[in-house]
Amino acid sequence: MSSTYGTLFKISTFGESHGSAIGVVIDGCPAGLAFDTDFIQHELDRRKPGQSRITTQRREADEFDVLSGVFEGHTQGTPIALIIRNTDQRSKDYGHISEQFRPSHADYTYQTKYGSRDYRGGGRSSARETAARVAAGAVAKLLLAQAGVQITAYVSQVGKLKLEKAYPELNLALAEENAVRCPDPETAEQMFQYIDGIRKQGDSIGGIVDCVVTGLPAGLGEPVFDKLHAELGKAMLSINAVKGFEYGSGFAGVEQLGSEHNDEFYTDESGRVRTKTNKSGGIQGGISNGEDIYFRTAFKPVATIMQDQDSVDVHGQPVTVSGKGRHDPCVVPRAVPIVEAMAALVLVDMYLRNKAAKV
Repeated sequence: MSSTYGTLFKISTFGESHGSAIGVVIDGCPAGLAFDTDFIQHELDRRKPGQSRITTQRREADEFDVLSGVFEGHTQGTPIALIIRNTDQRSKDYGHISEQFRPSHADYTYQTKYGSRDYRGGGRSSARETAARVAAGAVAKLLLAQAGVQITAYVSQVGKLKLEKAYPELNLALAEENAVRCPDPETAEQMFQYIDGIRKQGDSIGGIVDCVVTGLPAGLGEPVFDKLHAELGKAMLSINAVKGFEYGSGFAGVEQLGSEHNDEFYTDESGRVRTKTNKSGGIQGGISNGEDIYFRTAFKPVATIMQDQDSVDVHGQPVTVSGKGRHDPCVVPRAVPIVEAMAALVLVDMYLRNKAAKV
């Protein structure tokens, strides 16, 4: 089972949802980076459960310990190991599905592939694993910030409720001021009430997280197969519950003519080559062009619902699966920092690789 991502800035995550701990080993982080533990904890706090009544009520502080790679507040260029203890497991909540396959979960596919599975909260397939990604992504963000790169994600859609405006018309700073992480307060309140209603019904709903990257220089990306947008797509699609990814004009671009869709170049007053429009989403030929990168990630409704559903057991016999445990009725509010973290991991790896691209 592969749990490693990256080429130069490489991470390996470990642990299960109901094991003693989860964590990550970061290999390839340059020495001398100021290791801001408060910032890393802040990023973990944005993802942790129990933030409001529209998120899972599992209570995890998600406080991390540094096992290696940091000395006197700075990275040493050696592997950085971070660990997050699990403190609020309720494995008994999953005893009833030890031999049952939950609809739209990884139960059947894991059992088929490996011959066994950790049914306690999904084990390795649980979104609990993403806390380790957020911790690693926070370190990547610290490195990117030194180069002036900022990554901001936000919720743009829940079910059929959509933001009417899009970046750059939005004040993205407002996203962190509400539980949904939507940058429009009125729409955020509508989304909150909608999700809360879905929760009371014992059901779930999906949504979309948009992400904007500013300050990224031109030239990042590794054609032919490691195109920047391809790596971003892979990273986003590796997140639990993600069903779709698009960047720039995305699928809507098929409705335009080439003369409408092309981004014409010009030189600004500082002598920098720019584009008049940004249908490309900051990426052309798989390489960043210096404009803002923007993309969207679609999340399905959470598979665990508090309703009875038909399924089969490990013997192929029909069963009724009853939803138990603590789960998010909508994953997108807590997915925002995960999207940012995975984007940061892609970009920091490309940033370091680009330094070796030419003399």
